Amino acid sequence: MSVPDFLDMYKTLIAKPSISAIDESLDLSNKAVIDVLANWCRDLEFEVEITELTHAPGKYNLLARREPLNSSKNHGGLMLAGHTDTVPFDDARWNSNPFELTEKDNKLFGLGSIDMKGFFAFVITAISQLDRKYQNAPLMILATADEETTMAGAQQVAQHTSLKPKYCVIGEPTDMVPVFTHKGHMSSAIRVTGRSGHSSDPDRGLNAIEVMQQVISRLLHLKEELKNKYSIEHFAVPHPTLNLGHIHGGDNANRICGCCELHIDIRPLPGLSITELEQMLLNAIQPINEQFPGCVDVIALHDPIPAFSGRTDSGLVRLAEKLSKQKAIAVNYCTEAPFLQQLGCETIVMGPGSINQAHQPDEHLDMDKITPSQNVILDLIKKCCFNNEKAS
Repeated sequence: MSVPDFLDMYKTLIAKPSISAIDESLDLSNKAVIDVLANWCRDLEFEVEITELTHAPGKYNLLARREPLNSSKNHGGLMLAGHTDTVPFDDARWNSNPFELTEKDNKLFGLGSIDMKGFFAFVITAISQLDRKYQNAPLMILATADEETTMAGAQQVAQHTSLKPKYCVIGEPTDMVPVFTHKGHMSSAIRVTGRSGHSSDPDRGLNAIEVMQQVISRLLHLKEELKNKYSIEHFAVPHPTLNLGHIHGGDNANRICGCCELHIDIRPLPGLSITELEQMLLNAIQPINEQFPGCVDVIALHDPIPAFSGRTDSGLVRLAEKLSKQKAIAVNYCTEAPFLQQLGCETIVMGPGSINQAHQPDEHLDMDKITPSQNVILDLIKKCCFNNEKAS
């Protein structure tokens, strides 16, 4: 029952490219990472289930389960969850090979070092230090696909009928600060279809850029409405945000623009449903479609991600606060938490590394944080799944 040491696991995980991207030319399978994790889990006497995603062939989830000895109990316990994919990278902005773990200035550099393949090295190292004969509750490791794009992996897991952990900890990089709630994410394309024509006779066309100017005006009004109508003090940015992120349209100065498209990003608070938000967006552009019938379309760029809502007084939050010696917080980014929470488990987000490094060139883990983070993860597993006094 042996697994590689911590740094060897880290090196192996970083060396397996598993980029997920909307651009098919960049998108890769995560199977190599899944296979490595599966072998390590089997070495620790876990039963391993590998599932190809229904709507994303070539992408895989791994669910490893280990029950207490001499027990048929298969509900309850702790699930440690993370995603196996990474974002794409800009090679010109990295000072080292993103797929080679590089130690420099007391830091471990590599793509996925904190977001978030490295989390699995922490988890497996911790479990390998515990004596299974003292395990008294189910222990699970979940590794998902495509978190960085569609979250299809977590959404598929949410439909798993026999998976019923009591607790779930998602190891996104929070510097081991427990996160009990976060905002959602909705990205939409607003497409204006006009009529092109020669610029010398404007009345013979419908300029999509001019119509888009009206759309933007109404979106900015919606932005202020969201800011004034909804607020939760736990968040550093206490209101929903709406960002105008990308726009393109037209092809020549002397042609009436026939099509213009704007991409927007909205981050809803807990309590503001995706359905309600989508209706608010449609209501905002309705007067323009009444003036120019069928001119404006709203197209989802990906399936929206709902906000994650937890409680500060839950047993898992209180335990995580005690072990980490840090108060649970709310964050503005989103994770797989709202989907995994659907399994009926108390859920938090808490893992090693800083979110400030996520999606950045030269992504790295500060080595000074390894031992403190490892100790919290080890203690968490012991408290949830072992006879704590005898486990190690």
